Amino acid sequence: MFTSLQIRQIFLDFFQKKGHRLVPSSSLIPADPTVLFTSAGMQQFIPYLSGEIKPPYQRACSIQKCFRTSDIINVGDNFHHTFFEMLGNWSFNDYFKEEAITFALELLIKHYHLSIDRLWITIFQGEGDIDSDQKTKQIWQRHGIPIEHIKEFGMADNFWGPVGASGPCGPCSEIHYDCGIEDCQQKCDLSHCGPNCHCGRFVEIWNLVFMEYFCSPNKKYTSLPVKNIDTGAGLERLTAILQNKQSDYQTDLWKPIMDKINELAIIDYSINPRAHRIIADHLRAIVFLIADGVLPSKEDKGYVLRRLIRRLIRHARLIELVDQSIFVLIQLIVDKFSIIYPELKQQQEEIQVIVEKEIIKFRRALEKGLKQFNQIRQQLINQQKNKLSGEQVFHLYDTYGFPLEMTKELAQEKGLTINEVDFEKEVEKHQRISRAGAKKKFGGLGIATITDKTIKQEITCLHTAMHLLQQSLRIVLGTEIHQMGSDINSERLRFDFNYPDKLTEEQKQAVVKLVNQQIKNNLSVIIEKMTYQNAIESGALGFFKEKYPAEVKVYSIGQFSREICAGPHAQQTSELGEFKIISEKSSGAGVRRIKAVLE
Repeated sequence: MFTSLQIRQIFLDFFQKKGHRLVPSSSLIPADPTVLFTSAGMQQFIPYLSGEIKPPYQRACSIQKCFRTSDIINVGDNFHHTFFEMLGNWSFNDYFKEEAITFALELLIKHYHLSIDRLWITIFQGEGDIDSDQKTKQIWQRHGIPIEHIKEFGMADNFWGPVGASGPCGPCSEIHYDCGIEDCQQKCDLSHCGPNCHCGRFVEIWNLVFMEYFCSPNKKYTSLPVKNIDTGAGLERLTAILQNKQSDYQTDLWKPIMDKINELAIIDYSINPRAHRIIADHLRAIVFLIADGVLPSKEDKGYVLRRLIRRLIRHARLIELVDQSIFVLIQLIVDKFSIIYPELKQQQEEIQVIVEKEIIKFRRALEKGLKQFNQIRQQLINQQKNKLSGEQVFHLYDTYGFPLEMTKELAQEKGLTINEVDFEKEVEKHQRISRAGAKKKFGGLGIATITDKTIKQEITCLHTAMHLLQQSLRIVLGTEIHQMGSDINSERLRFDFNYPDKLTEEQKQAVVKLVNQQIKNNLSVIIEKMTYQNAIESGALGFFKEKYPAEVKVYSIGQFSREICAGPHAQQTSELGEFKIISEKSSGAGVRRIKAVLE
């Protein structure tokens, strides 16, 4: 039986011998601003796959860290995860379908010793303007796959990509493994069963994507100037197959973690296996997200991390796993995976501190929120109803921090449903109110309504000082620092940023010195108009992409600072006066707040 470490090494050795360049995993935080996380191995290769940039090599292989939220509600079954690792090989206008299929079969049969008789294949049956992939079917048949083991499906199952709003994509051919009738929950007859049946018998282990199209934002498909190969095999699933396990959580990737949870929890695995699995999955994902620079917050990546931590806490409560045990598990995960990802060991202390702060913050809200949920449940029983209204679900979300899927899980456990449509309407209503309130502050465009020239000038200068402050914080504390929120009035600025610890006096003094040096240098403030994409490519900072129009303004303060911003700004930094920090404190888990003035 292969260990997971052996499975990794066999894969990489095989493709390196086939002339592929070994490329390290990229960060879970992608360069593409249209997607939240790296969810596939191909993302770091998109410029090569689309033909925009000539690749420095024609073949590549990697094991990529990936994170997906689309399957979060399925976590707890045998095979779904939030964080996972993807084995992949790529060809950039070199080999295509024939070689990709040959490599896959050679690796699976000759090196991993799987039986060809248990392999089933799916291909693209054709849809819209794109024809059925009959060439791929013929190649599989020539390599010994019988016609009855080849099934055809449409776009939903056998057409992959793009990962963002637009990009390279193409028909795909998936390799499925027949685990046998003993794993079939419905004891299906093969005449009515096969790949993509939900009985549990067939497990997809490898996807071969034939990148030959470009999808535009309006979903129009055009042929790419080059033809590429993009493949992906989930390490967790492949390990389960090769170790002859019915679940990923029984493999050596997970068993030490699962055993430790069972040892530390009061409620045994046999009583609540799903909670044990969710804790293992979420905690591993949390460790990797924080190690790559994600911090809990109210939006985007930070909100996803917060959701994971909160689901973790609730399920820990269900099996009576105390907080201290969570930190023991973090240590175990770091020790296990730092063999492959040494950055986990380097970030271990920060991971522990961030998780601890978020746990403390949510524990209080959890108890109150569960009490409120039970009150709502009792009201529904009294009214002989079984559905929580959108307003009730939003109240749990807004007041107690319950993510939607947490309330959905609670409802399901008690035989209730929720009104998701009305919940989304409540969220939108809240966002409209928030946006309207923002316009009253300088953060919107409310400065245009100010008639007092002195006040307008004070606010304008403070806004320019805020840009200098952000860049100074990035220089002193690290380039992962970015704005989490802000507010300006005529007397002071308020700037929220991601950082787990209180700033030392030395750090604050260094920031103040940097800001005042730029003021003293009398830098010019230059404005340019360009597309959002060009702005990001030019090095401009922009952390609220969903709020930006297609054309943005970029303000450059000398060579020191460059940001996407609506303005207005001072023309020269000498207009600002002396910058002083008047307070620095926590504004939430992993978020610090600075208030500063100009004198």
